Amino acid sequence: MLSIATTVTAQTDRPDRVILNDTLHALPAVSVQSGLRINPFQFMPEVAGTAINAGKKHAQILVQQAPANLSANAMRQVLAKIPGIHIWESDPSGIQTGIATRGLSPNRSWEMNMRQNGYDIAADPYGYPEAYYTPPLTGVQRIEVIRGQAALQYGPQMGGMVNYVLANGSDYSSPFAGSFQQAIGSFGRNHSFLQIGGKSNHRYGTSWLDYQTGFGGRQNSGFTTLTAFGSYTTIFKQHLHVTAEWLAHQQVSQQPGGLTDAQFAKDPNQSFRNRNWMGIEWMIPALSFSYQPSNQLRWDTKISAILGNRNSVGMLQSIDVTDTIQSSLGNFLPRTVAIDQYRNLSLESKLLWKYQFAGYPQALLTGIRIFSGQTLRLGNGKGSTGSDYQLSISGTFPQNLLFNSLNAAAFVENVFQLNSKLKIIPGIRAEWIKTNGMGALGVTNTGHPLQIDETGRNRFFMLAGIGAEYHFSAAVELYMGWAQAYRPIQFSNLQASPIADSIDPAIQDASGYNFDLGCRGKLFPWLQVDLGIFYMQYANRIGTILVPGIQKRLITNVGSSISKGVELYADWNISQFMQSAAQDQWSVFASYSYTDARYASQHRDNKIAGNRVENAPQHIVRSGLQYSIKPVSFALQFSYVDESFSDATNSIQPAASGIAGMIPSYCLWDVTTRWSIKKNCIISAGINNVFNESYFTRRASGYPGPGILPAIGRNAFLSVKLSL
Repeated sequence: MLSIATTVTAQTDRPDRVILNDTLHALPAVSVQSGLRINPFQFMPEVAGTAINAGKKHAQILVQQAPANLSANAMRQVLAKIPGIHIWESDPSGIQTGIATRGLSPNRSWEMNMRQNGYDIAADPYGYPEAYYTPPLTGVQRIEVIRGQAALQYGPQMGGMVNYVLANGSDYSSPFAGSFQQAIGSFGRNHSFLQIGGKSNHRYGTSWLDYQTGFGGRQNSGFTTLTAFGSYTTIFKQHLHVTAEWLAHQQVSQQPGGLTDAQFAKDPNQSFRNRNWMGIEWMIPALSFSYQPSNQLRWDTKISAILGNRNSVGMLQSIDVTDTIQSSLGNFLPRTVAIDQYRNLSLESKLLWKYQFAGYPQALLTGIRIFSGQTLRLGNGKGSTGSDYQLSISGTFPQNLLFNSLNAAAFVENVFQLNSKLKIIPGIRAEWIKTNGMGALGVTNTGHPLQIDETGRNRFFMLAGIGAEYHFSAAVELYMGWAQAYRPIQFSNLQASPIADSIDPAIQDASGYNFDLGCRGKLFPWLQVDLGIFYMQYANRIGTILVPGIQKRLITNVGSSISKGVELYADWNISQFMQSAAQDQWSVFASYSYTDARYASQHRDNKIAGNRVENAPQHIVRSGLQYSIKPVSFALQFSYVDESFSDATNSIQPAASGIAGMIPSYCLWDVTTRWSIKKNCIISAGINNVFNESYFTRRASGYPGPGILPAIGRNAFLSVKLSL
């Protein structure tokens, strides 16, 4: 059985669920039975801290227990047991993650509400929700995933909420503890992770440093990252906990660019761009207050900020345009430089009250959110003619835009337990959002700034939802959830060129709802399942159409889409089923999703009604086998992702530039093994993409392509972890 860093507490009535103790900031205890392996997939508690999960589609993964290449952030292995997770594997380094569900776009996870320890990590959750920073998985304790019903408690987006929970030191049992992990892998990957911390009667904390470097999986795809995190908690009279956290992340990665279909078929590892780079600087300070005067009342407040920069320099023309030395100049052409600066501040405060009514326990949750964000976008700078990571420009930036977003929200949700089996969970959220943009998109032929009109949107709306649970037994429940969700107008929809584009003054935020119905729990002590169906309406999708007679593109709401399907998960502990007394343990799992995501007609000029939504594979299958005999474990995992379209017109034949066409299906096999030497040494090794499948998950129309962005081929890793 694999070792685990969290406290283990038995819970015989709900063996399928992780239990969070009422003690403030305590790490989750894992429900296990003696002699059985620890399943990294767990359902979330119905009420935990100041969160209500009852009546929602939810799951969490205990990352350190997942048989996966954590050094490379191998998300397809870590999230394999959550059905329907679609992952873009277009970053050879693995340092940026793109995930989505139910036919939504995985582009830097922008359809999900991305969080770390409960606070935002995306550039701007309202105007520019792309997540350029992903925590290194070696520092992540668990990943929480709630589907679209998360909008009531957390706000946008349509896809739901993903929260990376980092260890905070509360699991330490001594004033000083630490660990060191060193990993090496294919393509020159070198990964070092150092963590120290401790715990006493009135304080605990931890800090870690993560360093990674490598050549990537393709030519011109080298990278270096450095991430530092610290958390320190002070306890005042056992009722008030104050936690200060600081995250600093820096990365520089070379972007190998896209390929045409012919180039991909010849050699997916080749690259025709050696001068393209991206740099990310991300800093997140956070301060948390938790006050719990009794087991019935708890108040949590989080104040956090994002100080982030996204920098890029490169030659971004189509891949069929060669980047070569110009004979007339004796040098390369200047590259294009773009810089984004994000400065955000947010406050979220929640109050949970547990009370009794009609002889049954109830729970009331209410909260507020206040957010202010500013994005400065500098683009189209005339950069150097060199090949290194250099952001200097000649002159000034032609594009100089400033975007602001303000948000205030309040919500309330209640768990009404009507009898010993049935719970009803209604909720409502009030939202106010204001976004505006100003500045210059570029310069005219005469050198004058091409100003955009100061544009903005100010709106107030309400969201509603309701969930229910019916408990057949202590371990099996029927769940249902319906909730409205939304996706605010993006900054990119406020910066139309007055020459070629116009913005519809009646443009609205995208909105819709999610519906889930399913059964989850342990049908038998040896069989854990989550079997569900879903329906998602995504209305007022924003896009561009050509206005007849004017020959201008209009940015407007182009239509809607509907996604429906099934999401199935089952984990069978064979050894427990056979009531084997042997020391070895066998188990198998399978997760499957079927998604039918199609466009519906709403706009008069919409010609895509009935087409499948882009980047929406219909079938995703992941399954695996795990075998363990102390102190060794072995895992084999299979992944199949169906074909999908790269554009809304559902073009099949590839474009000459590689930016459009079918994205073929692919099958992958991964192997991982782990050897626990006593309690303080763990050796892990594995091979990803064992059969060296050539595949890609994305056709990019712009940065960091354009063209096909191949995934990496067969690669291996070896890791050693030492603990004090």
